[in-house]
Amino acid sequence: MRPGEVAAAAGVNLQTLRYYERRGLLDEPVRSLGGHRMYSHDAVTTLRVIKAAQRLGFTLAEVSELLDTARHRHALGEGAGLQARARQKLADVEAKIADLTVIAETLRAGIAAGCDDLQTCAGAPDCPLPFTDLGQGDRS
Repeated sequence: MRPGEVAAAAGVNLQTLRYYERRGLLDEPVRSLGGHRMYSHDAVTTLRVIKAAQRLGFTLAEVSELLDTARHRHALGEGAGLQARARQKLADVEAKIADLTVIAETLRAGIAAGCDDLQTCAGAPDCPLPFTDLGQGDRS
């Protein structure tokens, strides 16, 4: 398959295809007699896997490691596979959700309290927003 066909089939643009190739996420394609890059159908699958992993929160570096692990199954070590990485990513996501839940609840409380002025609200003893707590614990 030519680069444009692969990119279209995988739902990415041509620059993304080239970038992933430079990063080593895709195997280097063979070249036709005319020097054109020719990809296998597996490249479409690999591109879709990369994009799906990114949507799940994996960085390109993490995706690269997962692809390398899959390519070298005999070298799997403890904590190197998808199961371990997915568990860690899930823990990270759940921690972010917990943080965002606290932020959302605090913002709701600020809205309910009618905080229209940060200076005034921060000085009020019943202010639900944590302005007065910021920076006080780090003073030396």
